[in-house]
Amino acid sequence: MLNRISPVFAALLLAAACTNATPNPTATPGASGNPTPSSSGSPGASSSPNPTAPITGDEPSVVSGQVNYSNVFFTEGVAEPEIILEDQGGFVTRDRNFEITEASQVIGQITSDFFTSPFDYTLTLPAHPNGSLHDVDHDGQTDQGVEVFAVAYWTNTWGDPYLELRDQGGGGWSSAYASTRVSDAADSYLEVTGGKYLVYAPDATEQFPSGFGDDKKLFTDDDPLMALALGWSVVDMDQTPFTVSREANPNIDLIEPASAALDDFSDQTYAAAFDSMLDKFRHEYAWTELKHIDWDAEAAQFRPAFVAADSAHDPHAYALALRDFLWSIPDTHVGFDQSLLNNDFANAIAGGVGFSMTKTDDGKFIVDYVTPGGPAETAGMKFGAEIFALDGQTTQAKVDATVPWSSPFSTEEDKQLQQLRYALRFPLAKGSVEVTWRNSGEAQQTASVAVVQERDSFSHSSTFYGQPDFALPVEFAVLPTNPAIGYIQINSFFDNQVLTIQLWERAIKYLKDNGIGSVILDMRHNGGGSGWLADQMAAYFFDHKVPVGSVARYDPTSDSFYADPTDIDEMIPPPADLQYAGTVAVLIGPGCASACEFFSYNMTLEDRAFIVGQYSTEGAGGSVEQFIMPEGIAVQFTIGRAVDAQGNVHIEGKGVAPTLRVPVTVATIQERANGGDPVLSAAEQILGATP
Repeated sequence: MLNRISPVFAALLLAAACTNATPNPTATPGASGNPTPSSSGSPGASSSPNPTAPITGDEPSVVSGQVNYSNVFFTEGVAEPEIILEDQGGFVTRDRNFEITEASQVIGQITSDFFTSPFDYTLTLPAHPNGSLHDVDHDGQTDQGVEVFAVAYWTNTWGDPYLELRDQGGGGWSSAYASTRVSDAADSYLEVTGGKYLVYAPDATEQFPSGFGDDKKLFTDDDPLMALALGWSVVDMDQTPFTVSREANPNIDLIEPASAALDDFSDQTYAAAFDSMLDKFRHEYAWTELKHIDWDAEAAQFRPAFVAADSAHDPHAYALALRDFLWSIPDTHVGFDQSLLNNDFANAIAGGVGFSMTKTDDGKFIVDYVTPGGPAETAGMKFGAEIFALDGQTTQAKVDATVPWSSPFSTEEDKQLQQLRYALRFPLAKGSVEVTWRNSGEAQQTASVAVVQERDSFSHSSTFYGQPDFALPVEFAVLPTNPAIGYIQINSFFDNQVLTIQLWERAIKYLKDNGIGSVILDMRHNGGGSGWLADQMAAYFFDHKVPVGSVARYDPTSDSFYADPTDIDEMIPPPADLQYAGTVAVLIGPGCASACEFFSYNMTLEDRAFIVGQYSTEGAGGSVEQFIMPEGIAVQFTIGRAVDAQGNVHIEGKGVAPTLRVPVTVATIQERANGGDPVLSAAEQILGATP
């Protein structure tokens, strides 16, 4: 399959998981006599115009090298990194669904710390490999052919150490972190353009291309040819013509493509780095047209603050300028390391007035929490009170004017929920705030409510309130309903992927083994992670492959976004004994972001599940990348334009909407305050259960 950076999101600053998914991700020499010398042509064929250098050495037996990665998501979620000898039959035949068989895979050894770049590896070549044979000389004669391999980095998630189709991202050939260099340009998409191959010739009469030919493509009719010796050879495609090495212990480093490498503007001035950043956004940001962003206008508005920060040599002013620019882009996936602004944040939200509020479907602002002994309670406010005015404005005006520190947002609904939180936070120097409210059954009143250092009300209003920091990525229970309903809480697609799948399959197997015919999947507190992992976990509810969509990325050669029409991601079902055919309800909310939203969307396909919630998901529908700005600040933005299988934008700016929307009313607010869960209750009811 193809290496790709998956769509991801994690917490406030957001992050993504990089996987080798051609993405996240042996022993004796051959048995024949002396190597056959290099030839400029082939037996029975015309002389090649691309002669090769003489072949030197004996025969490769142990390969070693390094993997140097700068991409910040490279190791995220990785539990079983692997270096393998990868059969290139998929590329030779241009078969995007080519499955690298277990028999052909030779697993190397990682010999240094994987989590420190670069890491080292060794790989022992087998005497007789089990890859696919291909006659690649295009000389009009039928030959036995050769076996063509790359050395490639992968991550293993499912099953034994060998990579199955799901580990391979659906099949194909590596396009990143391999010994080959592969194009991602629209006019040469996934074509090998350089690097090194390990080629095994089963006899001494085989030939191999000695160059790319006039069409600049490998394994086509116009390739010039060279003879290969019996056994293993290393073909260096970065030379013209290609060179062949037979040394016993070749060094082959794996290649991080420029499109995956970390851009670093940290050595530039603030203004110059802004210019570099803006140019990157201008070309690579995925949603310029969708969000109607005018980058020239952005430059005119925000660049002066960077220039002023340069003039004053003021890192804090620079960080504020960076914040204001990034917050102007309405995309949840856009974020940055706010460490230089920690004090600003702490001061801005230090004070509270002892209550939090939510907005009902009929437009009322209702108090859903009162801090015991806090200033609001002291002033006479009670749970369930309606708030009419706040800090000299109508409540709605105050909320609309609030700029949350959790900015920016992809949807207005998500933005409004966060504005409700931050509208009740003030600097302690504020002293007091005038509030107008009415308790149930009482007259309206206005009072000056003290601003004090209290965090309980702020914590209570968090989307993740009550969720433990130490939760496993998948947790499972059986609800005490009649009939029994399974309950699986999927907390992350960003955790250890092997652990995630082990827990997931254990839960699915329990449901099947115990005849539990319906399950609730709680996605409400899942910040995202690996989009590929999310797709393949949703596949456990289908018995056939289901196309789910594709991602377009910027192509500098055409200065446009490009998605190959055949590059469609699919849900690949697990073995039949792990396919769950029961009824499913999926619980969603604004805490479900990015990869979580792709999972939730997948469950709407073929009407596979009820989608239950009071709000839509967060609306973060793309894959992300980070780069480095001055003062070491990491910035993240969206580079992948994710669409459904029909080419429609399906997540970004809208999220996944509930098919069963649970109302936000005084009654449901009260139910939650009493320890209930109106969304879970609605899901139980739709699945036909009684308490």
